[in-house]
Amino acid sequence: MRQKRLAKRITLRKFAEIVGVSPTYLSQIEQGNCDPPTTERVQKMAEFLRENADELTALAGRVPVDLPAIIQRQPASIAEFLREASGLSPDEIQAMTRRARELKSKSRVIEG
Repeated sequence: MRQKRLAKRITLRKFAEIVGVSPTYLSQIEQGNCDPPTTERVQKMAEFLRENADELTALAGRVPVDLPAIIQRQPASIAEFLREASGLSPDEIQAMTRRARELKSKSRVIEG
């Protein structure tokens, strides 16, 4: 987080103010001296830094807030899908993501 903040030339105090935390707390987060921030705070940080919120959330050791509900709707299928996708390259995963979008789009047309 610190490197991303510094790359944007944002002071610790300014970033803490924007995120709504104390500079001391933010410093502790950046140094890894305390528990990672909540997913909501990470989301706010990511938005301000114009970074991918999912990536920053993972770096914080957390799971994006929408994923547990998605997994709980189809736990066996989603778990199987993730296990099979594990080890694929980023390009292969992107191809699968595009295909999933196509399938969703087609099913909406059929339903609508």
